[in-house]
Parts: sequence; structure tokens; C-alpha cells
Amino acid sequence: MLECGGTAVLVTVTRSAAREGVDFLPLLCDYEERMYAAGRIPGSYQRREGRPPERAILTCRLMDRPLRPLFPHWLRDDIQVVATCQAVDERMPPDVLAVTGASMATLLARLPFAGPMAAVRVGLLGDDFIINPSFREIERSDLDLVVAGTPHGVVMVEAGAKQLPEHDVIEAIDFGYEAVQDLIKHQQAILTELGIAPVPVEPEATNEAVLTYLEAQCSDSIRAVLAEFDLSKADRDSKLSVIKSHVASGILNLEEDHPVRMAVASNIKLFGTSYKALTKKLMRGQILTEGKRVDGRTLDQVRPISSAAGILPRKVHGSAVFQRGLTQVLSTTTLGTPSDAQELDDLNPSNEKTYLHHYNFPPFSVGETRPLRSPGRREIGHGALAERALMPVLPEKEDFPYVIRVVSEVLSSNGSTSMASVCGSTMALMDAGVPIKAPVSGAAMGLIKEGDDVRILTDIQGIEDFLGDMDFKVAGTEKGITALQMDMKITGLPMATISDAIHQAKPARLHILAEMQKTIDKPREDLSPHAPRLLTFRISPELIGTVIGPGGRTIKGITERTNTKIDIGDEGLVTIASHDGAAAREARRIIDGLTRKVHEGEMFRGTVTRVIPIGAFVEILPGKEGMIHISQLSETRVEKVDDIVKVGDSVTVRVREIDNRGRINLTIRGVSQEG
Repeated sequence: MLECGGTAVLVTVTRSAAREGVDFLPLLCDYEERMYAAGRIPGSYQRREGRPPERAILTCRLMDRPLRPLFPHWLRDDIQVVATCQAVDERMPPDVLAVTGASMATLLARLPFAGPMAAVRVGLLGDDFIINPSFREIERSDLDLVVAGTPHGVVMVEAGAKQLPEHDVIEAIDFGYEAVQDLIKHQQAILTELGIAPVPVEPEATNEAVLTYLEAQCSDSIRAVLAEFDLSKADRDSKLSVIKSHVASGILNLEEDHPVRMAVASNIKLFGTSYKALTKKLMRGQILTEGKRVDGRTLDQVRPISSAAGILPRKVHGSAVFQRGLTQVLSTTTLGTPSDAQELDDLNPSNEKTYLHHYNFPPFSVGETRPLRSPGRREIGHGALAERALMPVLPEKEDFPYVIRVVSEVLSSNGSTSMASVCGSTMALMDAGVPIKAPVSGAAMGLIKEGDDVRILTDIQGIEDFLGDMDFKVAGTEKGITALQMDMKITGLPMATISDAIHQAKPARLHILAEMQKTIDKPREDLSPHAPRLLTFRISPELIGTVIGPGGRTIKGITERTNTKIDIGDEGLVTIASHDGAAAREARRIIDGLTRKVHEGEMFRGTVTRVIPIGAFVEILPGKEGMIHISQLSETRVEKVDDIVKVGDSVTVRVREIDNRGRINLTIRGVSQEG
């Protein structure tokens, strides 16, 4: 149980024996929110917690990413980490507590684990970095960064920033890692106090006979394929598969008592894992010794880029396609009204989202067949990363009150589809006419590390991600960084290497940005004709009830009369949506009339709406009436109101008084009716 202020998170770890046929580490990280933690009853029909909300799923990923590389890759036991937020004071976000708690619980469970590991959040208020800022401080901060680390270095970074320069972000990561080391020392002290020794991570047992045989039989053939830089991904995979099949056939032709044949026969997966290990070793060696990648690029070279904007019919508000190498993403933008905002029901104090970024990764994008399901954790995480990258450049709500939804459809994938989503979505937003502050581009950086020999790769493709040691995504504008996401496959990275990777990403980002701007360099001047037109203005919060009326009858009458959609915020921000500008202006005129203060002595030209025995009602402003008492209809005595005015007559009146109940009393005595 971890507590900070009034926030408490319970973290548990459970281990089960390996299942037959599993050839990966089945680690499952879950984060559960309990509404009682904030003294609330769930708002669902069942009045109990159901499917985790999006922010809870992102916390699951935040736990998984720094944990996974610290387990031995050969481990096949089922491991489940469950973090349950049991109390929250709406000040301290519980996500970083869950990450640190996952490390402590794993160590207490005596699992082989290269920890301790811990995480902290870093904010930036003014010129000062702060550790674990509150929810309110995060909203005001220019930086929201989570850094996780081990005694060996940084193992995970997740950040959103308001166009910060590289050196500020690097300094923030270093600042956070210092706090991480303090939390690591506390975990070590607890283990010492309890007399628990960490379980060392043993190297994977390998069959040297099989490895030696494979190196002798196919190293040259694999090197030759890796050196064919003009091969497509499909052709390269095909040639490597042919080599693999040929060597497998050779093993089957060996004598039955040959040690290699016997080893492979006793462990059917041994050959496949050994062949993969050899391919990985040779590819990494080519990069380290020759500085050449499998497609012939230099270490800092970006793949060829192409893009197009406005490619879908204009019923779609904005669209763009971005392609880098074999990675291709189609992004679309849809503009909605304030009522389209997503309502959130979780433990975070903010209760709605007005910018939604959704990411879809269909099986055809990687040449696979599998059933289509609802978005998984990876899709949700990639959408959140692109959302974080673009939010700092979106216009202010007062200037552009639309709810914005961007959808990124991955059409083809060979590395860094999330950064392609950022690029394509930037262009789709501009194509829709969203006045973004600056265009955003992104690049994914990789790493090959053998001992002290390190190579940083720009714009990694699939095989470099699969066989490399790092996936470091950097997004930003020409001015600075807007989002970071770093995941490791090793147990930690020193700050110097992280700094080099961030600096190497900048020219790549700017190059990609320049290519995007050849297609579209600024937002369209006009919105799509199919997008709703919004008219916004403010009224006094005290007058919101006047506009809504009893049971909502007044505002409903305005919407029906003008065929518009009207939203009123708690602070008095009125948004009128319509495809007809004249109708929106008419709705505003009516609301202005309802909320305009009337003063004694003012003159109005109005229409008689009702006649009663003691007087007549006149609509002096849209939705606002006053009454002319029968004694105020003429200088002489009036027997019947109908003798002077009738329903529908247009009359000029003066405000005689406003009584203590707010009723407006009018007169036409002494008022000229000409014109």
C-alpha cells in the first residue's frame, strides 16, 4: 500500500506456473479505480464499476512499460500486477504511485526482477521544476512528464509539453531521475529491514551447439540478405524465411544422434529462437561496425516522405494521408458542438474532453488476418500519445469553441505509426480549417547498445524496433517539444544517451515538418461547408436561468423557432450552432433580448402580444415583455383596452418603472407613435 497525501493505492503481484506452449512473457498489468475512493457512487446503470475508463487503461500501460524490460525475457510464468486506487484526495494523481508500487510488490513476491524501479511526475511552473504536482498544478504546468528508472538508468519516459526546447526537457528528465533514485533507496531499505534478498536475473540458458551450427551454416547468407539495401520488407522477410527453411532441412538430414538434431528434436522452439537470435546479432553488428541499416540508410537518415491533404470528399470536414517509408496513415478531422464533448466518469477532477484523438490499427496494415475487435490498450495508448502531441497547438476554447475529433487509420505499418498519426493529423486539422498555433511533426528514435558501444537510429522501422533496445518517440513544433514517449528493452539508459537521442531527433522532426508543409503549410481559411457554424458570446451566469426558462421551455422555444442548437456553460458561455448564419444571429438576438437589462426611461418599439382587461403586454425585446396599464394607454380615460390597442399592433413605449419583482411597467402617454 502506497500513500501520498490523501491518495492510497494497493498493489498486488501474483505468479502462476507457465502454461504449455507459451513462448513469451505473459505479464498482465491492471489498474482498477474504485469510485468510493473519491466518496462517489458510480454513475452507470448498474451503479458499480465496469469497463476501465481510458485514463485507467493508460495507467495500465504506464505500469507495464517500465516493468516488462526488468523481467528476464526467458520467463514464461503468468504474472499479474493489480493496482487498486482505494482513496484519492483529488490532489495527488495515483498513477505514479501504482508504478512504484508495482516494483515494490514484485520484489516482495521474490520474482526474478532487475529492480527496484520507481516513477515520479515532473511539472514546470514558471522556471521551477516540481516533483509530483497536484492536478491543479498539472493544468497550469508547461510540462507533464513521468519518468521511471532503475539503479542502472532511465527505463521509461512519458511526457506532454507546451513547445519546450530540448534542453528544458532533458533537464526535467534528469531532475525527475534524481527523485526516482530516492524512491529506489527507500525500497532497498524496506527489503533490508524485512530480510528479503532480491532474486537475481539469470541469463537465458542457450544451446551452444545449435548456435554454433547456425553461425557456421547461415551467417554469410543472412549477412548477404541484410546487405541488400534495396530489398522491400516483404522480399527481405521472404529471403530470410528461405534461409531458415533450408537450414532446418539440413538439421533434419543430420544423423539421429547428432547433438544439434537431438537438441532441436527435444525442444521444437529452440531452432526458431536461435535463428532469431542470430539474425538479431548480425543486424545489430552491421549497424555497430558499418553504420549501415537494413535499408541502406545512414543512422540519422529519414525514410522517403509523401503526403496529401483534402483527399476525401468534403462531407468529411478535414482529411490527410501521410506516408514515411512503408508506414502510411490516413487521418480525418470532425468538428462538433460543445454538446459533443466526451463526459468522463473517473477519479480525475476534470469531467469532460473537447479534443478526442482515436487511433485504429487494423490487421491488414501488417498483412495479417484476425477478427476485428474494439480498440486494445495499444490503440488507446497510441491515440493518447498523438492527442498529447497536438493539444498544445490547438486554439483556445473561447476563440474556437468546437469539439474536435481526429481519427487516425493505419493503412500500412512498418514502424512508428503513432508519429505518422501526429503528422497526418496535423495536416487533417489544417485541412479542416482549425487555426492551430503551429504544425506538429514526430519521429521515432531507436538504439543499438552492446556494452559501451552505442548507436542511435533516426526514424526506426519495424525490424529495428523489434531487434533494437529502445523506442523513443519525439513530437514537436519548430519551436519545441510537445510530447515524448520512451520505452526500453534494457534495464536502464544513462542521461547522456537520452540527451543525444533527443537532440538527434530535432533535425529529423524539422525535416519531416518541411516535407509536410510542401503539402499544406497553414490552416484553410474557410471551414468545410458541412461543418456547423458556431456563434459564441457570454452572458451573466445569473441570467442563465432566464434563458433556459422553467423546465427548459424558453431555450427549447428559441431552438425550435430558429432551428439552431444552443449550449450554455456554467460560466455563462453561450454557443449557438447552425448551418445557417442568419438563424444563429436571430437566436443570439433573442438571447440578447432576454438578458439585456432594461432601464427606466428607455424607449422601445414593440408588438402587442396579449390584451387583458387591465392592460396590454408588449414584447419590447425578443422574449422580454412589459405591461401597459389601462391608465397609461391615453391621456384621457379609457373604457376598454381594445379601443386603443389590439394584438399585433406595433407601438412605441417608454419604460415607466421596474418594480421590486423585476416586472417592467410601460406607458405610451406622451410618446409619439409616428414611425
